[in-house]
Amino acid sequence: MGAPLAPVPGRPRPAFFRPMRWPEPLIEGTLVRRYQRFLADVRLGNGEVVTAHCVNTGSMLGCRPEGAPVLISRAGNPGRKLQYTWELVRVDGATGPTWVGVNTGRANAIVAEAIEGGAIPELMPFGTLRREVKYGASSRIDILLESGGQKTYVEVKNTTLADGATARFPDSVSVRGAKHMRELAAMVEQGHRAAVVFLVQRGDSECFAPADHIDPAYGAALREAAAAGVLVLPCQAQCGPEGVVVTRRLEARL
Repeated sequence: MGAPLAPVPGRPRPAFFRPMRWPEPLIEGTLVRRYQRFLADVRLGNGEVVTAHCVNTGSMLGCRPEGAPVLISRAGNPGRKLQYTWELVRVDGATGPTWVGVNTGRANAIVAEAIEGGAIPELMPFGTLRREVKYGASSRIDILLESGGQKTYVEVKNTTLADGATARFPDSVSVRGAKHMRELAAMVEQGHRAAVVFLVQRGDSECFAPADHIDPAYGAALREAAAAGVLVLPCQAQCGPEGVVVTRRLEARL
């Protein structure tokens, strides 16, 4: 079982421990279907069916049951083609119904806020934090921390798949994900620090493990990266209509 995340000594308790509030109240609905990877039809309370953007590019295994309660957000840009975005789905989890954060586009910001709040001690200290920085052959690192001459490369993986009380990643074959693990290991070999943060956006998990039954190559790449010195940091987030807050570290069972 994981331990609660604690702020770094000497720093004030960060806003990170308060839920990330949604810019506007989310809209309730039920899932009709998810299709063509990026689309989801949602039935609103008044019976209207709207099409929401599905940011998650994975299979969303176990997170797309027809008729499941969902929460969607409305775009602030009236000119956007799809006015809604799928944010959360409520599924039957290991400990009962649980909200799952399926919008992978929010994961980097949640983790960046955690780091800035001093809530992930393994990634401290740092002087500057930048996002989406080019590195390696043709990749971008989600978060780059720098302090003096020390660089820490941080890859963020939004994790929604669960096998009982075990959160797992990936939920579909991820050649790109395995490549990222090899690139992180290469940064360590060059004298830098590197970490992969698995943001488990569901509250019913007790530990984390790679989904070897789905993508054994990714599991192998993750283990090789960990053996090379890449930090493996699963962090659990509680999600709901009020917002999202990271609550504790989960044990990584590699």
